[in-house]
Amino acid sequence: MSSPFADPSTPAEPIDRDAREQYVLPLVVRLERAAPPARTDALETSARAVLTLLNDPRVTAADGAWAERVAAWEDARIRKVVRRARGGEWRKAGELPGITVTGGSAEVRVFPPVPLDGWPKELAKLQVSGTELDDPAAPGAPAGGIPVLWLNPELEMSAGKTMAQTGHAAQLAWWRLDDTQRKDWAEAGFPLAVRTADPAAWADLTAGGLPLVRDAGFTEIAPGSCTVVADHPALR
Repeated sequence: MSSPFADPSTPAEPIDRDAREQYVLPLVVRLERAAPPARTDALETSARAVLTLLNDPRVTAADGAWAERVAAWEDARIRKVVRRARGGEWRKAGELPGITVTGGSAEVRVFPPVPLDGWPKELAKLQVSGTELDDPAAPGAPAGGIPVLWLNPELEMSAGKTMAQTGHAAQLAWWRLDDTQRKDWAEAGFPLAVRTADPAAWADLTAGGLPLVRDAGFTEIAPGSCTVVADHPALR
C-alpha cells in the first residue's frame, strides 16, 4: 500500500515536491500462508526497517551507494509501498540490494528508493493487496521510555497501508532528532511500539507538536487524514 505525504518541517512546498522526479521506497513483508506475522509486530518491524535504512552508511555517507537515490526520494513526495511475498518470491526479493529487518514474527525487507515507474521486475510482480493481518492477542501497554507510534483510533486501514504509515511516522521522528539522539536510538536497536490511541487522547496527541502523518489520500482514506503521531520521548 502506498502513502505519499509531505513533512511540514521540510523547506520545499508541496507544489515543488510534486514537480520533481518521483521515487518510491519499496518494503516487502514476508507472508507465508502457514505462519503469517502478527499485525502489530509487522507494523513495528516496518517502522524499524525504514529507520535502519535511513541510518545505513550506504545512505548517510556522502559517497554512499544509496545516498543519491534517498536524497532524490526525500526531495519529492515521500512515497512508500508495501508488497507481500512468500516462498520463492521472498527468496528472489532477498537477492536484490536491501536490508531485512526481523521482529518477533515478522520479516520486512526494505530496498533503496526506485523511480515510481521503474520497479525491479522481481518486486513489481508482487501483490500489494492481501496484507490482512491479525494479532493473536491484544498488544499490552508499551514499555516505558520508548517511542510510541500512535494510530488514529477512528480510521480503518489494511495492514499494508498501516505499515507504510508507521514507516512515515518513524521517518518524521528521525528528521526531528539531532545527531546525538539519532545515534542513541540506533545503538539501542530502534526500540519502538505501535499502538492505537485512546479516542479521548487522540486530540491532545495531534495538537501537541509531535510529528504527525497526514496522508495524501491516494488509497483507502480521505486526503489530509491524520493517521499516526510519533511520540518520541526526546520530542516531548
